[in-house]
Amino acid sequence: MSTHVNGNAGSPLPLGAIDVHTHAIGTRLPDLSGRPGRWPSIELLDPRRAQLLLGGRPYREIDHRCWSAQRRLVDMDAEGIAAQVVSPIPVTLCHDQPADGARILAVAQNDALAALVAEAPGRLYALGAVPLQDPDAAVAELSRCIDELGFLGVEIGTRVGTRELADPAFDEFFAAAAERSALVLVHPVDTTLDPRLSMLGLEFGLGMPMETTTAAAALLTGRTRTPGVRLCLAHGGGALPAILPRLDRGAVLSGTPGPAPSERARDLWCDSLTYDAAALGQAVARFGGEHVLLGTDYPFAARETPPGAVLGACSDELAAAIRRDNAAELIATVRPLTGPANAR
Repeated sequence: MSTHVNGNAGSPLPLGAIDVHTHAIGTRLPDLSGRPGRWPSIELLDPRRAQLLLGGRPYREIDHRCWSAQRRLVDMDAEGIAAQVVSPIPVTLCHDQPADGARILAVAQNDALAALVAEAPGRLYALGAVPLQDPDAAVAELSRCIDELGFLGVEIGTRVGTRELADPAFDEFFAAAAERSALVLVHPVDTTLDPRLSMLGLEFGLGMPMETTTAAAALLTGRTRTPGVRLCLAHGGGALPAILPRLDRGAVLSGTPGPAPSERARDLWCDSLTYDAAALGQAVARFGGEHVLLGTDYPFAARETPPGAVLGACSDELAAAIRRDNAAELIATVRPLTGPANAR
């Protein structure tokens, strides 16, 4: 069992913006090449660069911003970021691979994230990985992340193999997250997209946001979920804010009982990574200004620079809420059930 404890537990949060959508990875991953499945691995090119591979094939070149706390702090200070919430690179979640390997990978990644955030108390926080294809193991690792490592929650993909997040198999996992008021970041994974989008060059522009939209729509039109789950949709919720009226109409036409999808959407959160003030305005209108969090996708090329640029059209009060206040409240109210992180 890891002995790392998030040094941020109980640490004062410095003034400034809080970025809840950033990614990190250690310089070593467990060797799963002898197991069935397609697993990520890291090949260091030099002290500042590495190749992230998937199934032994190059997937993306990354640099030391992914693993160096000191390098991140330099950028954060330059851009007015008080704190970052770091989460795994989505392709390493591996929800579509065999469960045993995914569990080993999640544990290793979470230990690496714990070591990273411990280097910068009060500045770095973490969302862990869980092997969601094995719900019991996912609950166990979620519990370890929050109760022992002091994480704020976890990051999950938009689907688990062929199963949607609305599948009742995941109820226990969501209940465990709700019990701790954990943040659950729902982030698409580009390796699960429709091949048609690859041919059109639309994986980033259309595929990723539509994955998030589909996952959220399945949750909103399914049976009532465990109350209290803090589900945060990446990339401004994808296209969900725009299509909620259509989901409402579909619910009326099908005679679906219960609250309308747009009403249920008020229980969701999203980040601000929309690249557009009008799109952000839609997200605020659908989820509520208190449920939108600053997110940039640091350190990747798609990241928003400068952080919070899209907030320029917001009122001062709304901009302050998105830039810092909403996330600060989340950080303060996560409830670990046991262990040193209770000191938060």
